[in-house]
Amino acid sequence: MLKEVTGDILLSKADVIAHGVAPNDDFHQGLALSLRERWPAMYKDFRHFCKVKHPEAGDVWVWQGAEGAAIANLLTQEGAYDHGAKPGKANHKFVDHALKNFHQEIEKNGWKSVAITRLATGVGGMDWNEVQPLLEKHLGATLKIPVYVYTTYQAGEAANEG
Repeated sequence: MLKEVTGDILLSKADVIAHGVAPNDDFHQGLALSLRERWPAMYKDFRHFCKVKHPEAGDVWVWQGAEGAAIANLLTQEGAYDHGAKPGKANHKFVDHALKNFHQEIEKNGWKSVAITRLATGVGGMDWNEVQPLLEKHLGATLKIPVYVYTTYQAGEAANEG
């Protein structure tokens, strides 16, 4: 079930935090930058993963930290492969595939709660009215666990996930 919340997703108590990125992303903006600063090992592992596997938009890469943090990187944008290149925009197809794959990861890992951003609406450039039905389709109607959708960012403020 989807529950819209306000707060700082980095303070979430959910089993996994999910956000959107591009294949080969440099994590220099928004939540990705905050995640890179908090868990530099995740960023290094992501870059290695991209060099070895050459993932495509629509894939999901999950990182599990030593202290238990789980971060799901949903590849919702076209990749940036040339030196200095910027990622492309997100689109319906990429988001749909990434959410479908993320649903499978949730079931495989047995997570009991999820925190997710307004996926693909920041740097990805999509409209929330297009993304929200995809979240409902893949995570709301079919999962029986709480999915906290962080719709409004409040720095340093824990959301009411209760």
